[in-house]
Amino acid sequence: MYKMKPLLSAPELLTLLQGQQTNVVIIDARAGAADIRQQYEAQHVHGALFVSLEDELAHKSENAANGGRHPLPSVERFAELLGRRLGITPETYVVVYDDKNGANAASRFWWMLRAVGHEKVQVLDGGLQAAIASGVPVDSEPVAVKAQSKYNAQSWTLQTRTMDEVADVAVSKQHIVVDVRDRERYLGNQEPIDLIAGHIPGAINIPFAGNLDERGFFRSPEELRTKYSEAFAEVPLANVTVHCGSGVTACHTLLALAHAGMEIPALYVGSWSEWSRNPREIATGEK
Repeated sequence: MYKMKPLLSAPELLTLLQGQQTNVVIIDARAGAADIRQQYEAQHVHGALFVSLEDELAHKSENAANGGRHPLPSVERFAELLGRRLGITPETYVVVYDDKNGANAASRFWWMLRAVGHEKVQVLDGGLQAAIASGVPVDSEPVAVKAQSKYNAQSWTLQTRTMDEVADVAVSKQHIVVDVRDRERYLGNQEPIDLIAGHIPGAINIPFAGNLDERGFFRSPEELRTKYSEAFAEVPLANVTVHCGSGVTACHTLLALAHAGMEIPALYVGSWSEWSRNPREIATGEK
């Protein structure tokens, strides 16, 4: 059972940095802009190492119809990243943030660490903006890495589902498929990223943005537990599959469920970016 709470507040991070705790690695997982590495180099939480969503948290192919826009890297490749590039061991305490309230690659990195069995990992609630507002030290100093041997990881241990599996469970009354994209994309009224608008037939829409309050922080565990318990009704979490556009922001909802003290359901990594590029049925409008 995962015992460490999945979120860390900015004041808690400040206390952590002011303390004497060793074996802590802070990860900056900002993504979504061509100059994102330059943004990191210009300003990051003191001591934070940069991780690239595009090149390190995904193993992209030329054909997004096979795995989507952000397919997972192999466990072997991720283990090399953790140990040799980031200096993370199974005993390392990891804090990860992005600049989108954990809605982007921070939640993806959290899920990947949890999926290889790493226990000591938390996402910074409110992201980089909250850190700056709380006086967490930021700078542009280069960060030295204490390289370790390859992380001992054998497989992804959290549940995932393939496109074929999602096609089967989406029409089952014993399962629920959750699309966390915004409402307009789900309805098929617009599609700013992928080739075709719409959604997987049978999927319900619970936008990930609803996990946050008006200030950009995660809602309380009680609020989220009530919301998702009502949405899932009698369907067990083991029979719930969550997806988004490319398997990244879906992890924000998985993080919210963990924050609520609930079991982490399955992730459809390929998500809409894979489904919409294959000869699959596509729905628009309400369900």
